[in-house]
Amino acid sequence: MAYVISDACISCGSCEATCPCDAISEGDAQYVIDAEKCISCGSCASGCPVDAISE
Repeated sequence: MAYVISDACISCGSCEATCPCDAISEGDAQYVIDAEKCISCGSCASGCPVDAISE
């Protein structure tokens, strides 16, 4: 199951920098995770300063 980014995202970009498979990109209002690229490793969630990422 892929991780998702909630509306709590502050668009800091820390998740994009930690993703080993380039599954995260900047969306219109916040960052988004491409479910097909996400390997559910959790790197993005552990790097999020506002806990906006969950599985």
